[in-house]
Amino acid sequence: MTKRNQKKTVKFTLQEQYQSCPRANFFKRLGAYIYDLMALAAVLMLSVIFALLVVVISNNMGLINLSAYQDIADYLGQSTLFASYLALVVVGFYGYFWSKGGQTIGMKAWRLRVQNSDGSNITFTQAVIRMATSAFGLGNILALLENRNAFQDLWAECEVIVLTKELSNWKGFKGMGFMDEDKK
Repeated sequence: MTKRNQKKTVKFTLQEQYQSCPRANFFKRLGAYIYDLMALAAVLMLSVIFALLVVVISNNMGLINLSAYQDIADYLGQSTLFASYLALVVVGFYGYFWSKGGQTIGMKAWRLRVQNSDGSNITFTQAVIRMATSAFGLGNILALLENRNAFQDLWAECEVIVLTKELSNWKGFKGMGFMDEDKK
């Protein structure tokens, strides 16, 4: 005897699941932004320690002369190379996380993901555009309007979504190439 009331379960691909997620609102973005600032501060502290070591070693080897400066901090504070180095660290932090997995540490904690509209990861170029047009987070004000992209998302042609608990807990994300495995 066959059961007539069997429910059919529709299995969506991961890409379809990502596409069905709602866009992130301003307050979730703000929470992730604050969380990321703490993580970024730790990364910048390590970067400064590395820069201090390079300056101390360079001074001891005679490659630079610190006699015109009060201390190493004064030397680094007047260096455009040091400021550029820290800017590259920030760009590298966000660019790497956004283009490789779609999430920074703060976005993971708040179950947010930046992606293209088809569910794929953004490129590093899109990540740089997103950073350059974000105005240090002020571009998120557009996200106060319901189901709207932030200013930087419009320019980078991407979106930030809120993941379901199941998608957030899934550990196998490696980009979009694995999605073809379901079709085999």
